[in-house]
Amino acid sequence: MNAVAAPAAAEPPVVVAGASMAGLRTAEQLRAAGWRGPVVLVGDEPHMPYNRPPLSKEALAGDASFGSLTFLPRASVADVRWRLGTRVVAADLDRRTVTLDDGGTLTYAGLVAATGMRARRLPCPGPRRGRHTVRTVADARGLRAALARPGGRVVVIGAGFIGCEVAATALALGAAEVTAVDPLPLPMVGPLGELLAKALLDRHERRGVRFALGAQVTGFEGDDRVTGVVLADGTVLAADVVVESVGSVANTEWLDGNGLDLTDGVLTDEHLRVGGRPDVVAVGDIARFPNARYDEVARRVEHWSIPTDTAKHAARVLTAHLTGTGTGSGTGITVEPFAPLPTFWSDQHDFRLQSFGAPALGQDDVRVLDGDPAGDFLAGFHRDGRLVGVVSLGGRSTSAAAARHRAELLAQPALGAGSSGGPK
Repeated sequence: MNAVAAPAAAEPPVVVAGASMAGLRTAEQLRAAGWRGPVVLVGDEPHMPYNRPPLSKEALAGDASFGSLTFLPRASVADVRWRLGTRVVAADLDRRTVTLDDGGTLTYAGLVAATGMRARRLPCPGPRRGRHTVRTVADARGLRAALARPGGRVVVIGAGFIGCEVAATALALGAAEVTAVDPLPLPMVGPLGELLAKALLDRHERRGVRFALGAQVTGFEGDDRVTGVVLADGTVLAADVVVESVGSVANTEWLDGNGLDLTDGVLTDEHLRVGGRPDVVAVGDIARFPNARYDEVARRVEHWSIPTDTAKHAARVLTAHLTGTGTGSGTGITVEPFAPLPTFWSDQHDFRLQSFGAPALGQDDVRVLDGDPAGDFLAGFHRDGRLVGVVSLGGRSTSAAAARHRAELLAQPALGAGSSGGPK
Protein backbone atom coordinates (compact mmCIF):
# COMPACT_ATOMS: atom_id res chain seq x y z
CA MET A 1 0.00 0.00 0.00
CA ASN A 2 1.44 3.36 -1.05
CA ALA A 3 1.89 6.05 1.62
CA VAL A 4 -0.12 9.21 1.12
CA ALA A 5 1.98 12.35 1.34
CA ALA A 6 0.81 14.92 3.86
CA PRO A 7 -0.45 18.14 2.28
CA ALA A 8 2.17 20.87 2.14
CA ALA A 9 1.81 23.55 4.76
CA ALA A 10 0.44 26.78 3.38
CA GLU A 11 3.12 29.39 2.75
CA PRO A 12 2.87 32.17 5.36
CA PRO A 13 1.94 35.52 3.86
CA VAL A 14 3.33 38.98 4.06
CA VAL A 15 0.87 40.66 6.41
CA VAL A 16 0.29 44.36 5.80
CA ALA A 17 -1.18 45.89 8.95
CA GLY A 18 -3.09 48.88 7.64
CA ALA A 19 -5.16 49.04 4.46
CA SER A 20 -4.73 52.69 3.57
CA MET A 21 -2.77 54.17 0.67
CA ALA A 22 0.56 53.08 2.19
CA GLY A 23 -0.69 49.52 2.63
CA LEU A 24 -2.06 49.28 -0.90
CA ARG A 25 1.09 50.72 -2.46
CA THR A 26 3.24 48.29 -0.47
CA ALA A 27 1.23 45.32 -1.73
CA GLU A 28 1.63 46.57 -5.30
CA GLN A 29 5.35 47.16 -4.83
CA LEU A 30 5.87 43.71 -3.28
CA ARG A 31 4.59 42.22 -6.53
CA ALA A 32 6.73 44.63 -8.57
CA ALA A 33 9.79 43.60 -6.53
CA GLY A 34 9.20 39.92 -7.25
CA TRP A 35 7.33 38.59 -4.21
CA ARG A 36 4.98 35.89 -5.52
CA GLY A 37 3.81 34.55 -2.18
CA PRO A 38 0.52 35.39 -0.45
CA VAL A 39 -0.23 38.90 0.84
CA VAL A 40 -2.91 39.81 3.39
CA LEU A 41 -3.99 43.42 4.03
CA VAL A 42 -5.76 44.11 7.32
CA GLY A 43 -7.54 47.44 7.79
CA ASP A 44 -9.88 48.77 10.45
CA GLU A 45 -12.01 50.85 8.07
CA PRO A 46 -14.67 49.07 5.99
CA HIS A 47 -13.60 50.92 2.85
CA MET A 48 -11.00 50.10 0.23
CA PRO A 49 -8.00 52.49 0.36
CA TYR A 50 -8.83 56.06 -0.60
CA ASN A 51 -7.17 59.42 -1.16
CA ARG A 52 -7.22 61.46 2.07
CA PRO A 53 -6.14 65.01 1.02
CA PRO A 54 -9.48 65.83 -0.68
CA LEU A 55 -11.32 65.12 2.61
CA SER A 56 -10.56 68.66 3.78
CA LYS A 57 -10.94 70.24 0.34
CA GLU A 58 -12.86 68.98 -2.72
CA ALA A 59 -14.84 66.23 -1.01
CA LEU A 60 -15.69 68.45 1.95
CA ALA A 61 -16.86 71.19 -0.40
CA GLY A 62 -18.98 68.72 -2.40
CA ASP A 63 -16.91 69.15 -5.56
CA ALA A 64 -15.92 65.47 -5.48
CA SER A 65 -17.92 62.46 -4.32
CA PHE A 66 -16.49 60.34 -1.55
CA GLY A 67 -16.71 57.32 -3.84
CA SER A 68 -14.42 58.97 -6.35
CA LEU A 69 -11.60 59.03 -3.78
CA THR A 70 -11.16 55.24 -3.80
CA PHE A 71 -7.90 54.02 -5.34
CA LEU A 72 -8.15 51.45 -8.12
CA PRO A 73 -5.74 48.61 -7.22
CA ARG A 74 -3.42 47.40 -9.93
CA ALA A 75 -4.05 44.05 -11.59
CA SER A 76 -0.92 42.68 -9.92
CA VAL A 77 -2.67 42.60 -6.54
CA ALA A 78 -5.86 40.90 -7.72
CA ASP A 79 -4.93 37.84 -5.64
CA VAL A 80 -4.27 39.81 -2.45
CA ARG A 81 -6.54 38.94 0.47
CA TRP A 82 -8.33 41.87 2.09
CA ARG A 83 -9.47 41.84 5.73
CA LEU A 84 -11.38 45.12 5.92
CA GLY A 85 -13.23 46.25 9.03
CA THR A 86 -10.66 44.30 11.05
CA ARG A 87 -8.01 45.74 13.32
CA VAL A 88 -4.62 44.36 14.31
CA VAL A 89 -4.49 44.59 18.11
CA ALA A 90 -1.19 42.89 18.97
CA ALA A 91 1.98 41.45 17.48
CA ASP A 92 4.58 38.96 18.65
CA LEU A 93 7.61 39.67 16.51
CA ASP A 94 9.60 36.75 17.91
CA ARG A 95 6.87 34.26 16.99
CA ARG A 96 5.97 36.14 13.81
CA THR A 97 2.28 36.45 14.59
CA VAL A 98 -0.31 39.22 14.72
CA THR A 99 -3.58 39.10 16.62
CA LEU A 100 -6.80 40.56 15.22
CA ASP A 101 -9.69 42.18 17.07
CA ASP A 102 -11.94 39.24 16.15
CA GLY A 103 -9.64 36.93 18.12
CA GLY A 104 -7.94 35.46 15.08
CA THR A 105 -4.19 35.11 14.63
CA LEU A 106 -2.09 35.38 11.47
CA THR A 107 1.40 33.94 11.11
CA TYR A 108 3.55 35.92 8.73
CA ALA A 109 6.70 35.57 6.67
CA GLY A 110 7.06 39.33 6.57
CA LEU A 111 5.25 42.14 8.37
CA VAL A 112 4.52 45.66 7.17
CA ALA A 113 3.50 48.27 9.76
CA ALA A 114 1.19 50.64 7.87
CA THR A 115 -1.40 51.51 10.51
CA GLY A 116 -0.91 55.24 10.11
CA MET A 117 -2.32 57.93 12.34
CA ARG A 118 -5.58 58.89 14.00
CA ALA A 119 -6.86 62.37 14.80
CA ARG A 120 -5.83 63.80 18.14
CA ARG A 121 -8.69 65.06 20.32
CA LEU A 122 -8.58 67.85 22.89
CA PRO A 123 -8.95 66.58 26.48
CA CYS A 124 -11.10 69.55 27.45
CA PRO A 125 -14.37 69.48 29.38
CA GLY A 126 -17.64 70.05 27.58
CA PRO A 127 -20.07 68.34 25.19
CA ARG A 128 -18.82 66.19 22.30
CA ARG A 129 -21.72 66.75 19.88
CA GLY A 130 -20.88 69.36 17.28
CA ARG A 131 -17.14 68.69 17.51
CA HIS A 132 -15.52 67.16 14.42
CA THR A 133 -12.19 65.86 13.15
CA VAL A 134 -11.08 65.29 9.55
CA ARG A 135 -9.17 62.05 9.17
CA THR A 136 -11.52 59.47 7.64
CA VAL A 137 -14.35 59.37 5.12
CA ALA A 138 -16.79 59.05 8.03
CA ASP A 139 -15.31 62.18 9.62
CA ALA A 140 -15.61 64.17 6.41
CA ARG A 141 -19.20 63.03 5.77
CA GLY A 142 -20.24 64.21 9.21
CA LEU A 143 -18.50 67.55 8.86
CA ARG A 144 -19.88 68.17 5.38
CA ALA A 145 -23.41 67.61 6.68
CA ALA A 146 -22.76 70.09 9.49
CA LEU A 147 -21.33 72.71 7.13
CA ALA A 148 -24.19 72.28 4.66
CA ARG A 149 -26.29 74.58 6.80
CA PRO A 150 -25.19 78.08 5.66
CA GLY A 151 -24.87 80.97 8.05
CA GLY A 152 -23.25 78.98 10.83
CA ARG A 153 -20.41 79.99 13.11
CA VAL A 154 -17.41 77.71 12.66
CA VAL A 155 -14.42 77.51 14.98
CA VAL A 156 -11.41 75.59 13.71
CA ILE A 157 -8.95 74.66 16.45
CA GLY A 158 -5.50 74.37 14.93
CA ALA A 159 -4.14 76.51 12.10
CA GLY A 160 -1.98 73.89 10.41
CA PHE A 161 -2.48 72.41 6.95
CA ILE A 162 -5.81 70.74 7.62
CA GLY A 163 -7.12 73.56 9.81
CA CYS A 164 -6.41 76.22 7.19
CA GLU A 165 -7.93 74.09 4.43
CA VAL A 166 -11.08 73.47 6.45
CA ALA A 167 -11.38 77.16 7.34
CA ALA A 168 -11.20 78.11 3.67
CA THR A 169 -13.72 75.44 2.67
CA ALA A 170 -16.16 76.40 5.45
CA LEU A 171 -16.11 80.01 4.31
CA ALA A 172 -16.72 78.98 0.70
CA LEU A 173 -19.71 76.87 1.82
CA GLY A 174 -21.41 79.90 3.31
CA ALA A 175 -20.40 80.02 6.96
CA ALA A 176 -21.17 83.41 8.49
CA GLU A 177 -18.07 83.36 10.68
CA VAL A 178 -14.94 81.23 10.57
CA THR A 179 -12.36 81.60 13.33
CA ALA A 180 -9.10 79.65 13.48
CA VAL A 181 -7.53 79.22 16.92
CA ASP A 182 -3.91 78.28 17.45
CA PRO A 183 -1.40 78.55 20.32
CA LEU A 184 1.35 79.61 17.90
CA PRO A 185 1.75 83.24 16.77
CA LEU A 186 1.17 82.48 13.07
CA PRO A 187 -0.63 79.81 11.03
CA MET A 188 1.60 76.97 9.82
CA VAL A 189 4.69 78.72 11.16
CA GLY A 190 6.24 75.42 12.24
CA PRO A 191 6.67 73.84 8.79
CA LEU A 192 6.81 77.08 6.78
CA GLY A 193 8.68 79.64 8.87
CA GLU A 194 7.76 83.26 9.58
CA LEU A 195 7.99 84.74 6.07
CA LEU A 196 5.48 82.37 4.47
CA ALA A 197 3.30 82.16 7.58
CA LYS A 198 2.81 85.93 7.62
CA ALA A 199 1.89 85.92 3.93
CA LEU A 200 -0.53 83.05 4.52
CA LEU A 201 -2.18 84.86 7.44
CA ASP A 202 -2.68 87.96 5.31
CA ARG A 203 -4.29 85.98 2.49
CA HIS A 204 -6.73 84.25 4.84
CA GLU A 205 -7.69 87.43 6.67
CA ARG A 206 -8.33 89.29 3.40
CA ARG A 207 -10.75 86.52 2.44
CA GLY A 208 -12.65 86.67 5.72
CA VAL A 209 -11.12 84.10 8.06
CA ARG A 210 -10.61 85.37 11.59
CA PHE A 211 -7.73 84.23 13.78
CA ALA A 212 -7.19 83.87 17.51
CA LEU A 213 -3.45 83.26 17.65
CA GLY A 214 -1.36 82.61 20.73
CA ALA A 215 -4.55 81.26 22.29
CA GLN A 216 -5.20 78.06 24.25
CA VAL A 217 -8.54 76.24 24.32
CA THR A 218 -9.56 75.20 27.83
CA GLY A 219 -13.11 73.96 27.37
CA PHE A 220 -16.37 73.88 25.46
CA GLU A 221 -19.73 75.39 26.36
CA GLY A 222 -23.11 73.84 25.75
CA ASP A 223 -25.46 71.23 27.18
CA ASP A 224 -26.03 68.35 24.77
CA ARG A 225 -23.94 69.93 21.98
CA VAL A 226 -21.22 72.54 21.72
CA THR A 227 -22.24 76.20 21.52
CA GLY A 228 -18.95 77.89 22.33
CA VAL A 229 -15.19 77.44 22.62
CA VAL A 230 -13.60 78.72 25.83
CA LEU A 231 -10.10 80.21 25.66
CA ALA A 232 -7.57 80.49 28.47
CA ASP A 233 -8.11 84.25 28.81
CA GLY A 234 -11.84 83.73 29.39
CA THR A 235 -12.95 84.61 25.87
CA VAL A 236 -15.81 82.49 24.54
CA LEU A 237 -16.09 82.04 20.78
CA ALA A 238 -19.67 81.28 19.76
CA ALA A 239 -19.76 78.13 17.65
CA ASP A 240 -22.32 76.01 15.81
CA VAL A 241 -19.59 73.75 14.41
CA VAL A 242 -16.17 73.03 15.92
CA VAL A 243 -13.36 71.31 14.03
CA GLU A 244 -10.46 69.92 16.05
CA SER A 245 -7.39 69.94 13.85
CA VAL A 246 -4.75 69.57 16.55
CA GLY A 247 -2.45 66.96 15.11
CA SER A 248 -2.45 63.21 15.05
CA VAL A 249 -1.52 60.17 17.12
CA ALA A 250 0.44 57.23 15.73
CA ASN A 251 -1.41 53.90 15.78
CA THR A 252 1.40 51.90 17.36
CA GLU A 253 -0.28 50.32 20.39
CA TRP A 254 -0.47 46.93 18.66
CA LEU A 255 3.34 46.82 18.60
CA ASP A 256 3.74 47.32 22.35
CA GLY A 257 5.78 44.71 24.19
CA ASN A 258 8.29 44.04 21.41
CA GLY A 259 11.09 46.28 22.62
CA LEU A 260 10.62 48.84 19.85
CA ASP A 261 11.08 52.61 19.97
CA LEU A 262 7.49 53.86 19.57
CA THR A 263 7.98 57.34 21.04
CA ASP A 264 6.90 58.99 17.78
CA GLY A 265 5.64 56.46 15.31
CA VAL A 266 7.81 53.42 14.59
CA LEU A 267 11.57 53.99 14.53
CA THR A 268 13.28 52.36 11.53
CA ASP A 269 16.78 52.16 10.11
CA GLU A 270 17.84 53.70 6.81
CA HIS A 271 16.08 50.87 4.97
CA LEU A 272 12.77 51.14 6.86
CA ARG A 273 13.47 47.95 8.83
CA VAL A 274 12.07 47.89 12.35
CA GLY A 275 13.96 46.92 15.50
CA GLY A 276 16.85 45.34 13.62
CA ARG A 277 14.49 42.74 12.15
CA PRO A 278 14.85 42.08 8.41
CA ASP A 279 11.32 40.66 8.21
CA VAL A 280 9.53 43.75 9.61
CA VAL A 281 9.29 47.13 7.86
CA ALA A 282 7.27 50.30 8.42
CA VAL A 283 5.72 52.53 5.75
CA GLY A 284 3.68 55.71 5.48
CA ASP A 285 3.35 58.42 8.09
CA ILE A 286 3.82 55.95 10.95
CA ALA A 287 7.46 55.37 9.93
CA ARG A 288 10.17 57.47 11.63
CA PHE A 289 13.19 57.09 9.39
CA PRO A 290 16.54 58.78 8.69
CA ASN A 291 16.55 60.44 5.27
CA ALA A 292 19.97 60.02 3.69
CA ARG A 293 19.26 63.06 1.55
CA TYR A 294 19.69 65.29 4.60
CA ASP A 295 21.23 63.64 7.69
CA GLU A 296 21.02 60.75 10.14
CA VAL A 297 18.11 62.11 12.21
CA ALA A 298 15.01 59.93 12.14
CA ARG A 299 11.80 61.87 11.49
CA ARG A 300 8.18 61.09 10.62
CA VAL A 301 6.91 62.84 7.50
CA GLU A 302 3.16 63.29 6.99
CA HIS A 303 3.25 64.26 3.32
CA TRP A 304 1.22 62.77 0.48
CA SER A 305 4.31 61.48 -1.33
CA ILE A 306 5.64 59.45 1.60
CA PRO A 307 3.25 56.45 1.43
CA THR A 308 4.33 55.69 -2.14
CA ASP A 309 8.02 56.43 -1.52
CA THR A 310 8.23 54.30 1.60
CA ALA A 311 6.19 51.49 0.03
CA LYS A 312 8.54 51.18 -2.92
CA HIS A 313 11.69 51.07 -0.80
CA ALA A 314 10.33 48.85 1.98
CA ALA A 315 8.89 46.35 -0.50
CA ARG A 316 12.25 45.98 -2.25
CA VAL A 317 14.05 45.51 1.06
CA LEU A 318 11.53 43.00 2.41
CA THR A 319 11.38 41.03 -0.83
CA ALA A 320 15.17 40.83 -0.99
CA HIS A 321 15.18 39.29 2.49
CA LEU A 322 12.32 36.88 1.89
CA THR A 323 13.62 35.64 -1.47
CA GLY A 324 17.33 35.64 -0.59
CA THR A 325 18.23 37.94 -3.45
CA GLY A 326 20.66 40.12 -1.46
CA THR A 327 24.36 40.38 -2.09
CA GLY A 328 25.49 38.40 0.95
CA SER A 329 27.18 41.53 2.27
CA GLY A 330 25.37 41.31 5.57
CA THR A 331 22.65 43.77 4.69
CA GLY A 332 20.65 41.31 2.62
CA ILE A 333 19.73 44.09 0.20
CA THR A 334 21.06 45.73 -2.92
CA VAL A 335 19.33 49.10 -2.70
CA GLU A 336 20.66 52.46 -1.60
CA PRO A 337 19.65 53.91 1.79
CA PHE A 338 16.26 55.60 1.69
CA ALA A 339 16.53 59.21 0.46
CA PRO A 340 13.11 60.52 -0.66
CA LEU A 341 12.31 64.08 -1.68
CA PRO A 342 9.23 65.00 0.40
CA THR A 343 6.46 66.72 -1.55
CA PHE A 344 3.21 68.33 -0.48
CA TRP A 345 0.63 70.80 -1.64
CA SER A 346 -2.25 72.52 0.10
CA ASP A 347 -5.16 74.22 -1.69
CA GLN A 348 -6.70 77.05 0.31
CA HIS A 349 -9.25 79.53 -1.07
CA ASP A 350 -8.02 80.35 -4.58
CA PHE A 351 -4.31 79.76 -4.00
CA ARG A 352 -1.98 76.82 -3.49
CA LEU A 353 1.00 76.08 -1.30
CA GLN A 354 3.43 73.79 -3.14
CA SER A 355 6.54 72.37 -1.52
CA PHE A 356 9.45 70.18 -2.54
CA GLY A 357 12.13 69.06 -0.11
CA ALA A 358 12.41 69.75 3.61
CA PRO A 359 11.81 73.46 4.23
CA ALA A 360 11.63 72.92 8.00
CA LEU A 361 15.37 72.15 7.95
CA GLY A 362 16.27 75.49 6.35
CA GLN A 363 14.24 78.08 8.22
CA ASP A 364 17.32 79.96 9.42
CA ASP A 365 18.14 80.95 5.84
CA VAL A 366 15.03 81.69 3.78
CA ARG A 367 15.42 83.58 0.51
CA VAL A 368 12.81 84.87 -1.93
CA LEU A 369 13.69 83.16 -5.22
CA ASP A 370 10.90 84.63 -7.33
CA GLY A 371 8.05 87.12 -6.93
CA ASP A 372 7.20 89.20 -3.86
CA PRO A 373 5.73 88.18 -0.47
CA ALA A 374 3.04 90.80 -1.00
CA GLY A 375 1.78 88.70 -3.90
CA ASP A 376 2.64 85.35 -5.41
CA PHE A 377 6.16 84.23 -4.59
CA LEU A 378 8.61 81.37 -4.27
CA ALA A 379 10.86 80.90 -1.22
CA GLY A 380 14.00 78.80 -0.96
CA PHE A 381 15.11 77.23 2.32
CA HIS A 382 18.83 76.68 2.88
CA ARG A 383 20.92 74.82 5.43
CA ASP A 384 24.67 75.49 5.50
CA GLY A 385 24.26 77.32 2.19
CA ARG A 386 22.62 74.33 0.49
CA LEU A 387 19.08 74.48 -0.86
CA VAL A 388 17.02 71.91 1.07
CA GLY A 389 13.49 72.94 0.14
CA VAL A 390 11.30 75.31 -1.85
CA VAL A 391 7.75 76.50 -1.15
CA SER A 392 5.54 78.52 -3.46
CA LEU A 393 2.48 80.50 -2.47
CA GLY A 394 0.12 81.65 -5.19
CA GLY A 395 -1.31 80.50 -8.50
CA ARG A 396 -0.35 77.94 -11.10
CA SER A 397 2.67 79.82 -12.45
CA THR A 398 4.21 80.02 -8.98
CA SER A 399 3.65 76.30 -8.40
CA ALA A 400 5.33 75.63 -11.74
CA ALA A 401 8.31 77.72 -10.61
CA ALA A 402 8.61 75.53 -7.52
CA ALA A 403 8.43 72.39 -9.64
CA ARG A 404 11.39 73.59 -11.71
CA HIS A 405 13.55 73.43 -8.59
CA ARG A 406 12.61 69.79 -8.00
CA ALA A 407 15.28 68.56 -10.42
CA GLU A 408 17.91 70.65 -8.63
CA LEU A 409 16.93 69.19 -5.28
CA LEU A 410 16.92 65.63 -6.64
CA ALA A 411 20.34 66.07 -8.20
CA GLN A 412 22.02 66.97 -4.93
CA PRO A 413 24.13 64.20 -3.38
CA ALA A 414 22.82 62.54 -0.25
CA LEU A 415 24.43 63.60 3.02
CA GLY A 416 23.30 60.95 5.50
CA ALA A 417 25.63 58.32 6.87
CA GLY A 418 25.74 55.19 4.75
CA SER A 419 24.66 57.11 1.65
CA SER A 420 27.94 56.35 -0.06
CA GLY A 421 30.77 53.97 0.45
CA GLY A 422 28.78 51.67 2.73
CA PRO A 423 27.43 48.21 1.98
CA LYS A 424 24.98 48.17 -0.89
